[in-house]
Amino acid sequence: MANTTETHGEAAAAAEGAAQPADAGHATTATTEAGHGAEAHGAFPPFDLTTFPSQLLWLTIAFGLLYMLMSRVALPRVGKIIDDRNNRISGDLAEANRLKGESEAASAAYEQALAEARRNAAAIGQKARDEAKADADAERARAEAEVSAKVVQSEKAIAASKAKAMADVGGIAVDAAEGIVKSLVGGAVSKADIEKAVKAALTR
Repeated sequence: MANTTETHGEAAAAAEGAAQPADAGHATTATTEAGHGAEAHGAFPPFDLTTFPSQLLWLTIAFGLLYMLMSRVALPRVGKIIDDRNNRISGDLAEANRLKGESEAASAAYEQALAEARRNAAAIGQKARDEAKADADAERARAEAEVSAKVVQSEKAIAASKAKAMADVGGIAVDAAEGIVKSLVGGAVSKADIEKAVKAALTR
């Protein structure tokens, strides 16, 4: 009876010992699986392979919305700004070309007016010189005519004075000759003969 009791006790102890390692192994496996699950759930979401399809879907939706926003709001504004700038540049270029044309036209008109003024000045100068020469010629002709007239008058006056002087000299000479002849000859000589002789002597 005692041996039987000891045998049953050993069997129970062995069964309990076998049960304890089995429970310990099960507990270790559960702990490891729990750790792996925690590691799986704690990964960075973008690098989680299980969420790639949803990430691609949301990325496509986000890019679609961004494209719609850009194409309907931002791009038209940018295009309008570019068009306005191009129009402003085109307008500035057109205005610059217009001002350049006006400047060239004004410069050509100025050059033409300057050339015309030079021609007019040359013509006026030539006309003034011609008029001055004509006036000088007329004045010289008038002076020469006056001098000629005065010379003629002087010559006439001189001739008249000379004729008068000669007449006076002739009379004096006749009287003197008559007195001399009378004193020398003592006879009467006709006055006509004395005048004739004096006149012949004066005209030699």
